Amino acid sequence: MNIVCLDMEGVLVPEIWIAFSQATGIPQLERTTRDEPDYDKLMKYRLGILKEHHLGLREIQQVIAGIEPLPGAKEFLDELRSMTQVLILSDTFEQFAMPLMKKLGWPTLLCNTLEVADSGEITGYRMRIAHSKLSTVKALQSIGYETIASGDSFNDLEMICASKAGFLFRTTDQIRRDHPELPAFETFDELLDAIKGCLND
Repeated sequence: MNIVCLDMEGVLVPEIWIAFSQATGIPQLERTTRDEPDYDKLMKYRLGILKEHHLGLREIQQVIAGIEPLPGAKEFLDELRSMTQVLILSDTFEQFAMPLMKKLGWPTLLCNTLEVADSGEITGYRMRIAHSKLSTVKALQSIGYETIASGDSFNDLEMICASKAGFLFRTTDQIRRDHPELPAFETFDELLDAIKGCLND
């Protein structure tokens, strides 16, 4: 039995923090997991910038409300879900992701949660589990699934490499150079064809 595990941001929807950076004019917030492998370091950096600029959850959610899935993402996901089970594994947060899941037709999402004060200030975050993407893939494998994984960032590499098949999607030149052994695709049609080939194995 197969199950496909997909990253969310950069694969199905635009990067939320980049969109927020552009909306607020704060270039430091453009830094993502494509640039920084240490997620804890990245989030502490982001929360520090939000505090400095007196920005909170409400302002981020206002930007998220205007974000649409990447062109072709919903159609890709719909076709993929007609063939096999699909999980979205993301290091984003429930408070960010739910409006985007609605636009994608409510696929199953496993992610993290923010700690938010009554004032709306984001005071911290809780990760679902350490190495959440790798841990989830291993858990799925332990109950009889073969996993196929795809993502674009440093934090996707563990689940991609641990799966029976794994693909980079619209990744950075650096990650592509560092992992020439991993097939890298730029279009949903290419990725869908690659996954279809694995489902038939």
